[in-house]
Amino acid sequence: MSAPVVWINAIWILIFAICEMALSNYSEDQCSWRGSGLSQQQGSVEQISLHCSEGTLDWLYPKGALRLTLSPRLPSVAVGPGAGSSSGLITACVKPSEQFHGAQLYLERDGVLELLVGDRLETSPPPRVRCFSRLPGEKVALFLQATPHQDISRRIASFRYELRGDWTARLALDSNTISSEDACRPCNNTEILMAVCTSDFVVRGNIQSVEEDENLKAAVIKVSATRVFRQKYALFTGNSRLTSKGEIRTLLHCGVKPGPGSFLFTGRVHFGEAWLGCAPRYKDFQRAYTIAKAAQQIPCELPID
Repeated sequence: MSAPVVWINAIWILIFAICEMALSNYSEDQCSWRGSGLSQQQGSVEQISLHCSEGTLDWLYPKGALRLTLSPRLPSVAVGPGAGSSSGLITACVKPSEQFHGAQLYLERDGVLELLVGDRLETSPPPRVRCFSRLPGEKVALFLQATPHQDISRRIASFRYELRGDWTARLALDSNTISSEDACRPCNNTEILMAVCTSDFVVRGNIQSVEEDENLKAAVIKVSATRVFRQKYALFTGNSRLTSKGEIRTLLHCGVKPGPGSFLFTGRVHFGEAWLGCAPRYKDFQRAYTIAKAAQQIPCELPID
């Protein structure tokens, strides 16, 4: 490569870096942060505080360190398998980008660091979602430490985060510490009726097929939805007026199989994907809902058939 070409490339990198430095601390909604390590002094630790239940962090040209505290106002506790026994716990999950490079991500708890995501090589598999929990008032933070590289021009440490006032995120995404019995047991009638009110999606439909997501070690349920009662995002879509299509994920070891019958699917959305909560057969839900309504014990109304 000739010298003029090298100088042109260097100038473009410098211009891009200056623009990133100008935006380094800009966070309009206090949910996300984007910045450049080129604006930091060697060995410094930049303090960042975000106040939403979900967002992103993009650290270009990592140098020095970042310390991130998350202090959101969380919604009420959800219900379902594994959720009721952990009142007061807050679950946080981080999903590194597939191009996560140039830094290591740690959980800082009571002054002790626990490695969540290491610096990746070009040939490394995509990093997994990592989750942790904390009690109200417990001091935890995320700590990013830049790793030394001669060429930092292609290094970006980027991840998404979510916080929930329940266990559902951990059940869905990082289930190493959750027993199969807790994660896969059917919901009781009380949990079903509450799930209808508190879930991100409530859909009646049939299971068309079940596939395996090797990266997440999850089962992907292909659903043909005959009625969408509610959905937080456009999860179930289609051209037909009678049916729509969508996918719901659940733990692989729960052993979900395709079969006949209509179900009521409820659950949460994590990083843009639907994860299963309660899923009774629709006729069983109808029976429980009718009995509870007659006794004036339903937490919310649903226009059932």
